[in-house]
Amino acid sequence: MDKIVDLPNINPSQLDVPTVDKLAQVGDMNHPPRILMLYGSLRDRSFSRYLTEEAARILEHFGAEVKIFNPMELPMVGSVPEDHPKVVELRELCLWSEGQVWCSPERHGTVTAVMKNQIDWIPLEMGAIRPSQGRTLAVMQVCGGSQSFNVVNTLRLLGRWMRMFTIPNQSSVPMAYKEFDETGRMRQSGYYDRVVDVMEELFKMTLLLRGRADYLTNRYSERNERSMKAITQTIQKI
Repeated sequence: MDKIVDLPNINPSQLDVPTVDKLAQVGDMNHPPRILMLYGSLRDRSFSRYLTEEAARILEHFGAEVKIFNPMELPMVGSVPEDHPKVVELRELCLWSEGQVWCSPERHGTVTAVMKNQIDWIPLEMGAIRPSQGRTLAVMQVCGGSQSFNVVNTLRLLGRWMRMFTIPNQSSVPMAYKEFDETGRMRQSGYYDRVVDVMEELFKMTLLLRGRADYLTNRYSERNERSMKAITQTIQKI
């Protein structure tokens, strides 16, 4: 294929021109949207878990299939082989999911070790498979004091690093101990309404992107790299 006159650095054989037709959904979309939820605390009265469970109820009402990963007994990353049962469970859930929700308390101005440990166990690549790439993501945090956005900002950074589509909306609940009753249910407030907003947006975006994620994450640089490797291997065999 001839070079593109104004774009001489581009390999035209690997350049895709996006069209609406190419955004058609691929695969079986008859199942409910699959949402994995992670929270970042091991305490019995865990407000990040309570917020996660409250969000899960909303998603299930919308029609999602929701699974909440329990981080209890998940070893520190690198301390055990990757075939540890909790590691396998987490990675299989990640592969199963089409969208995710990450919710962490704030500790020393950032996410907790419990939260980060879960994310660190999810690899960018497992052979040819990328467990997190193309999934939608919503981020939430709970605060012991005044409202902060340190955690959700950090989770957004991690979501981008994990090649996920993080939705614009987010939830930060200040003085979380005031927002949940003795049974762990969230009280009616503007903070609760924001959680509804976030889950509504996540559900919509997951419906919009599922079946299209492979095309949306198909990159010119990676196609071109594979093409160059194939040419090099062919030359070496001659």
